[in-house]
Amino acid sequence: MVTMTKDPVTEVIAPEPTRVSVERMGSLTREKLRQLTGLVPLAGDEGPPLVVISPIDGATLAEFPNGTPATVTKAVKRARRAQVEWAETDLAERQALLMRYHDLMLIHRQEILDLIQLETGKARKSAFEEVADVAMVSRYYAVNTERHLGPRRRKGALPGLTSTWEHHRPRGVVGFISPWNYPLSMAITDALPALMAGNGVVLKPDQQTPFTALWALQLLHKAGLPYDLFQIVTGKGSELGTPLIDQVDFIAFTGSTRTGRIVARQAAERLIGCSLELGGKNPMIVLADANLDNAVDGAIRGCFANAGQLCISIERIYVDKSVFDRFAQRLATRAARMTLGAELDFEADMGSLVSQAHLEKVQAHVTDAVAKGAKILAGGRPRPDIGPYFFEPTVLEGVTDEMEVFGEETFGPVVAVSAFSTVEEAIQRANDSRYGLNASIWTGDPEKGRELAARIQCGTVNINEAYAATWASIDAPMGGFKESGIGRRHGAEGIVKYTEAQTVSVQRGMPIASPAGVGEEDFSELMSGALRLLRWIPGLR
Repeated sequence: MVTMTKDPVTEVIAPEPTRVSVERMGSLTREKLRQLTGLVPLAGDEGPPLVVISPIDGATLAEFPNGTPATVTKAVKRARRAQVEWAETDLAERQALLMRYHDLMLIHRQEILDLIQLETGKARKSAFEEVADVAMVSRYYAVNTERHLGPRRRKGALPGLTSTWEHHRPRGVVGFISPWNYPLSMAITDALPALMAGNGVVLKPDQQTPFTALWALQLLHKAGLPYDLFQIVTGKGSELGTPLIDQVDFIAFTGSTRTGRIVARQAAERLIGCSLELGGKNPMIVLADANLDNAVDGAIRGCFANAGQLCISIERIYVDKSVFDRFAQRLATRAARMTLGAELDFEADMGSLVSQAHLEKVQAHVTDAVAKGAKILAGGRPRPDIGPYFFEPTVLEGVTDEMEVFGEETFGPVVAVSAFSTVEEAIQRANDSRYGLNASIWTGDPEKGRELAARIQCGTVNINEAYAATWASIDAPMGGFKESGIGRRHGAEGIVKYTEAQTVSVQRGMPIASPAGVGEEDFSELMSGALRLLRWIPGLR
């Protein structure tokens, strides 16, 4: 770990860092990782194994199976067979299983924290966010599934004569394609409500982070989940994505907007449902009456959690011109003092980027911005002295619309700060994006913040917080407007989407048609009178 001692004004030589090595695997062993690959349903025609390169030092962490379309077919068949019995399992049994999973996740958290860090290079505090998230989602759906999915009595067509119920039936087998940036949360928290709704699951995790997903599945088995019900296929997304979408009954994807369009087209071709959480270029607005110290703290969390590799992270900050200089100086100073490292402890503020390709993308955004006139207030450099893919927390000023970083998602530890003159200008600039995932507003008047939130074109808006308030409010839906996706996770929508709504009605007495001996014209007059009457009877409208 190393402390960045470069500030916006003076550059000081940083102390010599100590590089981390994947040979120091904490509570894990390579034998443990090898055992996890036994959960992959091999079909017999796999190619040479793939490898996970740890971002910590660029060394090989472990090998994993290179699945094929035949592997996907085998996995879906297994899940589909197991789902038939699972759908008949008593809800109380499913609830108890999720509560056991909640407890086991917290008990075994040190091992999964080690594994998340080894696969992603993130700081341990960012890894713990995933553990906490899984625990909260497990508890929430264990407690609330019956409230969201239980049979509901609905108003019948003819009061007293028609009895109607709404039911929610499982779709069958739900497919998931999850990303590398939050390999525990994104692999498991969407799958848990799908299981609670009575579905089978087939998951394709990113090839950078297969072992985190496999570990999470092993823990589900320990909690009592039937072995075949939840299948994981590992390999290249370009080869396994299409056969997965071609065989499941619903597909949930988290990743880039570009790939999300492909998933949506393929799902539409089969007329199956899909849920897509895609990119973001998330804004933060700091009003003149905001507590600047709190706003800077929030910006540090919102911009640099997981090295900015977070779909809901802040990449644009708009600050009232009366407090801009003070805010920008404090933010740059705090960013420059952050500690970088990926030791298997809680000492580092920020970890690594995930790969060389991603490092090059982040560097390209910064280089392009500077070449076109932007000013670096803090950071701006890769840090190979710490690890191969580390990049400093970076604050830019003077970003304009001809720069790549202006509108394109960087997905790294880079934020642009600029001043605004009026609140109307701030709202307009915040909404000037093809994305609409998350936003943050900082003000001393929360009611004013709520009024402004109604005008922000984003699926979640945090007032006096960066992203955690809405993300951790599991009872409320989370998702994006515009090109940030379709569908929602969390809350009722996060589980209802994995079901088919079914309406069942029982008709008693007279049919909903003209009775024998009553002409159609007379019947229409009778029904018109009844409909006029119902308009004025509370409870029957």
